[in-house]
Amino acid sequence: MPERFIVAIEIGSSKLRGAVGTADDMGMTDVLAVEEEKLTGSVRYGCINNVEISNALSRICERLEQYPRVAPRQIKGVYVGLGGRSMISAQVDVEARLPAEMEITREMIADLRARAARNVSSERDVADVVAVRYTVDNRQQANPVGCYGTSVGARMCVVTCATVIKRMIRRVLSERLGLEINGYVTRPLAEGAISLTDDERRQGCMLVDFGAETTTVVIYKDGAPVYVVTLPLGSRNITLDLKKLNYIEERAEEIKKVSGNAMGSDSPRYGADGIDYSEVNNYVHARAAEIVINILAQIEYAGLKSSDLPGGIIIVGGGARLRGFTELLAQQSKLKVRMGTIQSSVRISDPGVNPGENIDIISILAAAAKMPPAECMDEPEPVDEPEDGFDEGDGDEEGSRIGRLDDDDPDVFSDRPEKKKKKKVKGGDEEEKPHRPSIFGSLYRKIAGIMDDDGDEL
Repeated sequence: MPERFIVAIEIGSSKLRGAVGTADDMGMTDVLAVEEEKLTGSVRYGCINNVEISNALSRICERLEQYPRVAPRQIKGVYVGLGGRSMISAQVDVEARLPAEMEITREMIADLRARAARNVSSERDVADVVAVRYTVDNRQQANPVGCYGTSVGARMCVVTCATVIKRMIRRVLSERLGLEINGYVTRPLAEGAISLTDDERRQGCMLVDFGAETTTVVIYKDGAPVYVVTLPLGSRNITLDLKKLNYIEERAEEIKKVSGNAMGSDSPRYGADGIDYSEVNNYVHARAAEIVINILAQIEYAGLKSSDLPGGIIIVGGGARLRGFTELLAQQSKLKVRMGTIQSSVRISDPGVNPGENIDIISILAAAAKMPPAECMDEPEPVDEPEDGFDEGDGDEEGSRIGRLDDDDPDVFSDRPEKKKKKKVKGGDEEEKPHRPSIFGSLYRKIAGIMDDDGDEL
């Protein structure tokens, strides 16, 4: 089976990202290109509030189509990442009683998933349904398919989001850009799939996606996500705090990235630019500490203790690059903390793509590769080449061009009327345009005219 092209879109609060990759039958995802556009105010807490972002998305798609391994294909469908402030999870228990002892099938498990999804309020959209555990005749089974029993049950983690999230995505991608939405990918779960090890998921760990306006927490236990929540706090809150020191937002963001330290500063330190970085980092530390407290509170809300997470904390997202943040998180949690890196079968062909900084969009590509195949790109039309290597024209009755000069005037060689070319015009109409004689044809006529005037022979 030939490799298939996949296109992914991630709509964040501070930027849009698009990526194109390929998937093969071995399960390998190859990232060919990633493009990005900055945003200001068009997306809040993961929800689109201005459909004009379609212009930025269009530019991303155009640039992706120009990459050598992609051109001349054109994007027709995409997979879209889901996230944002409204994303939460709930655990739902479902069970099916069977008429007699019989084999558990995949169709039965799919029915359990569908029943769990129906437990969600109609005011919310289901983003994902993930099995936490299965039971057959009240005995826990890691994989119930193929087992025999009189009942099968499951505890499902059902992840939902506000209906406006998907509705606005459809308005931008389908209605304004004419792109097909081939599937939705729950971004936090996709990031966990490629950035966590199997041991971390089985032992118990916490994945933290520290973004610009939101921070998403996913807690894993026994190999499955058991708790998902998105907090309305992000690294932009730190930037807004620094504005209180009379900086415009762009300058405050720059100061945070270059000199901000979540661990704070012990003594006054002035830079050559006259900025009191001790005062700056007091603001940075205070807000970072608040975010850390809210992150760690989710362990208790999930009904767990820190000792239940020996796999530690894995952090991804743009905010995770704030200096001192991982140290502050480790200090307050008493757990080991590491930056998320790609652990699964993903290859990156474009050397300009930094895996750590693009883990969100790469995770969506990798997740889409495992979904049912759907076309993302229009393949170019094959060009038929003549077998003899010569251009046989458009099928008119001129015959072979062998022995003739290209574009010679037809009236030099025959009595047929001059052939006219058709020119495309806007709207699909066509107009007749006289055939322009070549230099050789014009020269031949001039020589012939001289011969007629002087009576000379050539």
